[in-house]
Order: sequence, then C-alpha cells, then structure tokens
Amino acid sequence: MNNRSFIRHYHFMLLPGIALLLVFSVIPMLGIVIAFQDFQPTLGIFRSDWVGWENFQYMFDLPDSRTIFVNTLSIASLKIVAGMAVPFVFALMLHEVMNMKFKRIVQTIVYLPHFMSWVILSGILVNLLSLEGIVNQIVQWFGGQEIMFLQSNSWFRVILVASDVWKEFGFNTIIYIAALTSINASLYEAAAIDGANRFQRLLHITIPGLLPTIILLATLSLGNVLNAGFEQILNLYNPVVYQSGDIIDTYVYRAGLLEIQYGLATAVGLLKSIVSFLLIAVSYLLAARFANYRIF
Repeated sequence: MNNRSFIRHYHFMLLPGIALLLVFSVIPMLGIVIAFQDFQPTLGIFRSDWVGWENFQYMFDLPDSRTIFVNTLSIASLKIVAGMAVPFVFALMLHEVMNMKFKRIVQTIVYLPHFMSWVILSGILVNLLSLEGIVNQIVQWFGGQEIMFLQSNSWFRVILVASDVWKEFGFNTIIYIAALTSINASLYEAAAIDGANRFQRLLHITIPGLLPTIILLATLSLGNVLNAGFEQILNLYNPVVYQSGDIIDTYVYRAGLLEIQYGLATAVGLLKSIVSFLLIAVSYLLAARFANYRIF
C-alpha cells in the first residue's frame, strides 16, 4: 500500500469527528441570528421580528449585568491563580519524596476527583457543608456557631474556588511532575557537589526549569477568564447567593430556558463567545512569544 492510500485512510478516520463537529458545533452557529431578533419559537428564525442591537442594549441596561460580569471575571481569575499555584507547590513537595510507592499512591488519590462529575461532587459538598454536616459539627466542637456555607455570599466564592482546586489540582500536578522529569539530573548532582542545599537547588534549578511550563499554562489560561464553571455553580448555587455566584453561563441558562428570553440569552452568550475567542487568540500569541508554543 503506497503513501497516498495511507493518507486517504487517515482522512476517512477523520470523518466521524468532522461529522460530530459539524452537527454539534458548526450548524448550531446559525442560531446566532436569534441575538438580533425578538425570537418566537412558533415563528422560527426566518419569521421572527428583527430588532437589531436591542437585545445587547437591554443586556447592558439590566441591573444584574454588572454583577454577572464581575462575578464571572473574579471567580474565573481566582480559579486560574489557585489552580496554578496549588498544583505547582504540591508537585514540588511530591518531587522531594523518595519513596516511589508512596508517591504513586498519593498521586493516584489526588488524581481521582478529576474523573468525577460535578453532579457527584456537588452532592458530596452539600452533605459536608450542610447545617448537620461534618464541617459544622467540627466548628461546633471547637465552640463556634454553625454556618450556612452555601447560603452565605461571603463563603460561596471561597467554596467554589476551593472545590475546583480540590477537583483539578491532581490532574494539573501531573503536568508539573512531567516537566520536573525533563530537568537534567546532573544539574542537581553538580549543585550538591558545590554545597547547595535542597532549598538552594529548588530555587536555582527546579523553579527555573519549570518556568517555561508555568508561562505556557498561564498564557493558555487567559482563554478561560470568562469560563467560571457552569456545571459546578449550577449544582451548588441558589437565589440567596446570586449576588456572589451568578455568572454569565448561569444567567444565560435562566434567561433562555427558564424565563424564555431567547434573544437576550443568545446575545449574552454571543458576547461571551466573541470575548473568549479574542482572549484565546491573545493567549496563543503570548504562548508562542514567551514559551515557543505553536499549534501549527
């Protein structure tokens, strides 16, 4: 079989993926036109009244618009920072462990939550943080008053960020551990011969060796600034914490599916998609500039 036949077979293997992409990603983009219409399901896209930019103007005039944009940016930014810092520190600590069996066991345990859906993890969190949950029991054992964690605007963001880190830091740790294995071991041996202690080797060899990976992950994470975690928040929030936990995605869900404001919901979603696309483009440019990362 010649090379041309191989290439043809590879293209055939791509067809199922291309079909899924067309059906679930490309064709639905035609619905963007709803953002510029007073969409009525009974009339459809072609017969609904055209309103131009009214949905966008109405979106910015809403008293809730500032809240949801601020919440989205703040929650997503906190998740990005914590989601990079915690795995970095944990990977450095795990790298210093000499017992390989213990290291593998710990790595497996912290990696497991990544495979669980937020439906399952949210149920666990609700039980842990309820008034009768173990967390409030511990608080009461130390003489404190029970706290309504999931009904408190001061606690809700903390819970979102902490639970997101708990779920994902094991997966992100693997990236740093893989980067650590690429550092030349002879550098550590030479530093030890020169009298450098563990902290000095960490400061002058390990961290500089991880710097390209840190820069790459930081720049690529810019594309997620408007992705604050729809599934997580939808399963944890309630009207009491809308002030601190309502984000763009949850607002679109309520406005479009629950309040049947299809035009407004599509306008908000379209704006988010455009900004996210621009941020992703900028992040890849920065990744190519500072970390020499390129797709093509």
